[in-house]
Amino acid sequence: MAKSLNKYICDCEKQRMLEIAAIIILGIFSQWIAWRIKVPAILPLILTGLLVGPLSTLWRDGGKWLNPIYNEATGNGLFPGQTLFYFVSLSIGIILFEGGLTLKRSEVRGVGPAIGKLVSVGSLITFIGAGLAAKFILGIPWTIAFLFSALIIVTGPTVIAPILRNIPLKKNIATILKWEGILIDPIGALVAVLVFEFIITIGGENNFTLHALTQFGKILVIGFLLGSIAAYGLYQMIKRKWIPHYLLNLFTLALVIGVFVGSEMLVHESGLLTVVVMGMVLGNMDFPNLKEILEFKEALSILLISILFILLSANINLVDLELLLEFKYLLLFLVVILIIRPLAVFASTTNSDLTLNDKLFISWVGPRGIVAAGIASLFGLKLVEDGIPYAEIITPLVFMIVLGTVLLNATTAALVAKALKVTLDKSNAILMVGAHKASRLLAKYLIDNGRQVILVDNNFTNIEIAKGLGIEAYQGNIYSEDLIDNIELNNVGYLMAMTSSYDVNKYVLERYGKIFGENGAHRLVSDDEMQDPDNNTEVGLFSHTDDFINFSEVARDYPKFHEVPINSKEQYKVLIEKLRSVHQSIPVFVKLPNGTFEIIGSYRETIEVEAGFELIYMGKKMEGIEHKEETVST
Repeated sequence: MAKSLNKYICDCEKQRMLEIAAIIILGIFSQWIAWRIKVPAILPLILTGLLVGPLSTLWRDGGKWLNPIYNEATGNGLFPGQTLFYFVSLSIGIILFEGGLTLKRSEVRGVGPAIGKLVSVGSLITFIGAGLAAKFILGIPWTIAFLFSALIIVTGPTVIAPILRNIPLKKNIATILKWEGILIDPIGALVAVLVFEFIITIGGENNFTLHALTQFGKILVIGFLLGSIAAYGLYQMIKRKWIPHYLLNLFTLALVIGVFVGSEMLVHESGLLTVVVMGMVLGNMDFPNLKEILEFKEALSILLISILFILLSANINLVDLELLLEFKYLLLFLVVILIIRPLAVFASTTNSDLTLNDKLFISWVGPRGIVAAGIASLFGLKLVEDGIPYAEIITPLVFMIVLGTVLLNATTAALVAKALKVTLDKSNAILMVGAHKASRLLAKYLIDNGRQVILVDNNFTNIEIAKGLGIEAYQGNIYSEDLIDNIELNNVGYLMAMTSSYDVNKYVLERYGKIFGENGAHRLVSDDEMQDPDNNTEVGLFSHTDDFINFSEVARDYPKFHEVPINSKEQYKVLIEKLRSVHQSIPVFVKLPNGTFEIIGSYRETIEVEAGFELIYMGKKMEGIEHKEETVST
């Protein structure tokens, strides 16, 4: 008997070990699948969780393959008692802290009126409209209806980016969708947290007692006060270098967890609000380590999200999913995407420069994301535990909106964009990797002549100088996914790698040439290539006699551009050879009569030129060459 019991316990322990390993493996595998097929990660994560959870009961007699909550009767499951709730609470707290870090006051002020209204007026319309729809279509209590509407305010960059990454949208549309997702993420989370706290304090009914309202007030005071104090305290410790660099990220993580738990100890259910506020306050303080903290929290959030959505999807019961088969749930979904979302967009974009087709496309693309599904699961667990009526439908209801909108937008966004003609005819923007002085000089000239140029560099100082000159610039690491994930680079068609490192320039072309260089991808020649006249590289920039050093010296000593009229192809060849024979002048572009530019390659003397074209070169003005009347300089 004892041996049988020990064997049973051993088998259960092995099963739990298998389930824990499977959660991590399946979560990361789902993230990889999402990357491969270019869809939001939340889609394969939730589907995987449903497969190993409620859907597995369709072909297994022993219940779910993965049981998040421990069952004493069967000995199956992972988290006993309220442990799952605590794990989810802490994980969502960390994720929301990372989201709060991304909300900057300067970015809110910097966005256009349409984006500001979409985040404010549009969110209010969604909140009220979806709440009313849920109340009258489903017949649920007002509190649950408005908790649902608060949860679906959020779109989020993690679901928008994969959908739009491969669609060459007009810049204004891509910008609006990108910034809506970034700004509305923490705002929507904050609204959802506040509604949840209110439901908890009134007990889910209309118990608007003085005690309930006082408790809600305490949550607000502790959340905003403790969150602000914690953010300021961490900022001072970082500024005074009280935390060693190698412990910075881990110390921040420990502090966030400590603040979350401390807030819960002071006032029950105030932890989420506190960490959201802490993230928002800290994100608006100026200190150089913020980017490192963001990168660490982003990586941690990916791991937590991968684990959470396998667990939370698996925790849904099949009977809850069967509820969604009723027509009224489909009707609510259609009202949300076909009435409420367009109403919010059109009300927010009144008197804007957007066309009707622009507004229709923005109305169509509104997928709900990770924050909505994660918080819905957390709140659903807590409210069910507290016995709040209809709380059990919150999680499957929000999951229905999330899965439905992601599936719909992922499969139809490109077709709708094409039908509405909101895509670019040709990708003409130029991406320059390297924001040093010579690159900035080149970029400024192109911008002054009507071309869109974007500089990318890992050097913060170079980026800030470029921005000060009015050049669009991003600080990013070319060895990460920063560039690919940037929606606003969708209209890039030319790639120029101009760093001081041959290896970096080579990597840029190999990694990003097909993505951003559909019209041309070039790099500066190396010192070895410059010394070898027989090295006919087809991707070299400007001249085979000018590497990074020569390019930088010319930009330093003669920061001017000159335009030379071209009468014939033969004359062009003569001009190129004359310019390349002197290191003080470098040919850079051919300007066509329609104002477009052709990048000159180091060995491309066969470039098609005609009378009426112009040769643009940088450096010392060459004698004996007929120039236009004025010398162009920057």
